[in-house]
Amino acid sequence: MKFLWSPVLFVLFYVTFSSPAPRLFEAEVNEEDWQLAENYLNQFYQLKDTPASIMRKSEYHRANDILSLKIRKMQEYLGLKVTGSLTSETLEVMKKPRCGVPDIAEYNHFPTGNKWEKNNITYRILQYTPDIPAAKVDFAIEKAFEVWSDVIPLKFSRIYEGEADIMITFAAQEHGDNYPFDGPGKLLAHAFPPGKGIGGDTHFDEDETWTIGSNGYNLFLVAAHEFGHALGLAHSQDPGALMYPMYTYSTMKGFRLSLDDVKGIQALYGSSNKKYTPPVKTPEACDPYLYIDAAATLRGEILYFKDGFLWRNHPQQPNSELSLTKTFWPKLPAKIHAAYENHESGLLIVIKGMKYWAINGYDILPGYPKSVYEFGIPRHIRKIEAAFHIKKTSKTLFFAKGQYWSYDEIKQTMDEGYPHRTVDDWVGVPSRLNAAYELNGYVFFFHRSSLFIFSLSEQRVIEIRRINSELGC
Repeated sequence: MKFLWSPVLFVLFYVTFSSPAPRLFEAEVNEEDWQLAENYLNQFYQLKDTPASIMRKSEYHRANDILSLKIRKMQEYLGLKVTGSLTSETLEVMKKPRCGVPDIAEYNHFPTGNKWEKNNITYRILQYTPDIPAAKVDFAIEKAFEVWSDVIPLKFSRIYEGEADIMITFAAQEHGDNYPFDGPGKLLAHAFPPGKGIGGDTHFDEDETWTIGSNGYNLFLVAAHEFGHALGLAHSQDPGALMYPMYTYSTMKGFRLSLDDVKGIQALYGSSNKKYTPPVKTPEACDPYLYIDAAATLRGEILYFKDGFLWRNHPQQPNSELSLTKTFWPKLPAKIHAAYENHESGLLIVIKGMKYWAINGYDILPGYPKSVYEFGIPRHIRKIEAAFHIKKTSKTLFFAKGQYWSYDEIKQTMDEGYPHRTVDDWVGVPSRLNAAYELNGYVFFFHRSSLFIFSLSEQRVIEIRRINSELGC
């Protein structure tokens, strides 16, 4: 007899670049949307004691503190702009597929401390998906377990008959555990916390398209996430963590847990004696020693790249939203050296080493990456340190080794007489840079943890401040 536990569900969030300043929806929300909001907050933020009448559009401005608090908690947890109001961005997220269990305020592991009380955990694959050859399913599952066994003193052994600690299957819709799947593109999988019977069992939605690559949903990544739940971990609020509820593609080769994942699982089981690759640390906006890898404007927002992560900021908003770069562009390299918005084409150009990618929205254009030498950069240059485009002049400037080049986007040629020395033309700006972008007649130069603001009209640095100030600190 199987014991029914509440499963932890892994889901896909669809991420979009929201408008720079989310609009309040008071004048446009219909009764269906208000009902959606009430149901959402009831299900995930325990809005059961709030009078239903306050959800009506006509009484929105008289909504009590409970409603505002629940909306604020939702916005804070999901990384939205925290207003306490039902903004367009908030309503949009409420309409997206997501995890079926209530959100939590803190992350470490389940409050009850559920864990396996033994070091040898067995697993069995009951049912395969037809999307992938069985041998590749076996390999992906094995590697997903290794993600955890590399950092904790547990061993995972496969068995082929009988009842294993972790029973693995692919199934669609209702599949016998009272937690039916809901079709393609929503709930991807679920797993039960450690325990007898159904405890630890992991189910994948067969209505999804499973893959070992980037098309469809990568089985290795989803399985590794689900096995975290099967070992006792809850979701993490760290966007760089494997246990973050958002699905983000990453290759199996070179995959590393985040520091948050490692701390969480080792809090349950202790540390492994194995030597393992140091975990990835999610950058912190208020780290006084923070420096960024690249920066660029994009459709009114400012993007800051750091170690595979991306902050999105709008000048009118105090806080920046942190995500994995691969959330938006799965096939970009993790490390970015320079980036800029080409106002002539409307494209985002991203550079690593001497290769560059042209991006339109979420799509990398066909035929990329290409070589930056096509711009006329001399071949002894091996890395572009910073780049930005000046809309007024249609020039793109590339910086490297204390020099810079000017590229004419209209003529599609490098301007004659370059390179120039950076210190000669940009007085007060360091010769070596980490990033730069231009906005409204000012160039923002980044050097280590400092930001130099250069006025194009005055031709001088008008302010120097810490990078953290750009990220809401």
